[in-house]
Amino acid sequence: MDKVISFGEALVDMLSTKIGNNNSDSPEAFIKFPGGAPANVAAAIGKLGGRSYFAGKIGQDMFGDFMHDSLEQAQVRTDYILQTDQAKTALAFVSLDDEGERSFEFYRSPSADLLFTAQDFKAQWFTESGIFHYCSNTLTEVNIENATMAGIERAKAAGFTISFDVNLRVNLWPTGRDPFELIWQCIKQSDIIKVCVEELDFLCREQTREQALKEMLAADVSLILVTDGGNSLNYYTQASEGEITPPKVKMVDSTAAGDAFMGGFLFALAEHNVSQKGLAAVTADIAALETMLNFGCRCGAYAVTHQGAFTSLATQADLVALQAS
Repeated sequence: MDKVISFGEALVDMLSTKIGNNNSDSPEAFIKFPGGAPANVAAAIGKLGGRSYFAGKIGQDMFGDFMHDSLEQAQVRTDYILQTDQAKTALAFVSLDDEGERSFEFYRSPSADLLFTAQDFKAQWFTESGIFHYCSNTLTEVNIENATMAGIERAKAAGFTISFDVNLRVNLWPTGRDPFELIWQCIKQSDIIKVCVEELDFLCREQTREQALKEMLAADVSLILVTDGGNSLNYYTQASEGEITPPKVKMVDSTAAGDAFMGGFLFALAEHNVSQKGLAAVTADIAALETMLNFGCRCGAYAVTHQGAFTSLATQADLVALQAS
């Protein structure tokens, strides 16, 4: 099985015990959960039994230790995790509405994940084929943007499949730094793109959705995945397009649903040793592609029925039970 390197932020989700407009007299409390989109994807792959690595920087603090231990418990290989005493591990305070949808308040800048540098990537990480996965939250500041671009360059040179989940969090971007151009720059360097419908609309500006998708495909993107919560997933390749209907479940918490889906799909790709050169053949085989996408959708469906990020990610046994139900 190919390795998957998930690069970026590992942070602690502080999940509120208050749901929606609950006016209970009991004080609001926050429970810590391991999180961060790339870390969630790494954990999703690890729990499924994949060769999962997380690459990033965390603080030498109680939250950094918690993240390191949580990743290990999820069967993620921690060889590529660095710890620093120069900044603290980032936090995200998460509130849920009555439907389980999230809102975030981030305590991130400065934080340890932003201190990862281009020099922190090591040549030995890229000596075999694999998948390199990242998100746009490592573009928010110049230092971490440069590190991200260096990681992409190393991975592409080694023949890795490049996977980019836009995962836009506008409130993480400082005033005056526009994510639009940077995200498009990354799209044009990636093989697989995941974007939700709201992010696709953000990337359109003066274009229609159809024009934006055509621009991505014209840049030699092999596969575009457009998610819309519990609604149908739409996919686009160089040769075809299609739609996948995810399983219908009762949502408890949408945290990490997209990461669970992406982790499941990347696990399926890695399980079949789909290198960058082999990706075109997979995307041309609609039956094989849809089998992998359906597997990812089952992982996402399982996640929304549980609270938290890592705690909501499925094992193979969990998926068997979900299918049976």
